[in-house]
Amino acid sequence: MKDKYEMLQLKNQLCFPIYAVSNLITRKYKPLLDELDLTYTQYIVMMVLWEQGQANEKLLCETLGLKSNTVTPLLKKLQGKGYIEKSKDAGDERNLAITLTDTGIALRDKALCVPECIAKEFPITAEEATALYQILYKILNNEKENEP
Repeated sequence: MKDKYEMLQLKNQLCFPIYAVSNLITRKYKPLLDELDLTYTQYIVMMVLWEQGQANEKLLCETLGLKSNTVTPLLKKLQGKGYIEKSKDAGDERNLAITLTDTGIALRDKALCVPECIAKEFPITAEEATALYQILYKILNNEKENEP
């Protein structure tokens, strides 16, 4: 007979290994990002800016799944480090355009080693990484579709 509390055992929770791996990954990133003077959240903002060239706060929030009260102080810190500039958006003056400074652009070259270094930390094949990526994005995309 099954224990009625079996589903409450940690080993039966999908959320726990996801949580634990997320923490592990963040710890692995820390020494690499310390060299770039970035936190993980600042790093993912910079990745969006490196990819897009320019963004506004709304786009960053939507892309990264972050709230404005997280992104606003983060942008101030990146601006204080000289990595970004904020200016009125030419298309909509109610929005601020966030662009990279020359220092922020140069930081991209310094960050090139980060993905490779992180990949070496985990014992999974490229195929397993792709499958995991697809599963995680399936969950994330389903959540986005069901948002009010």
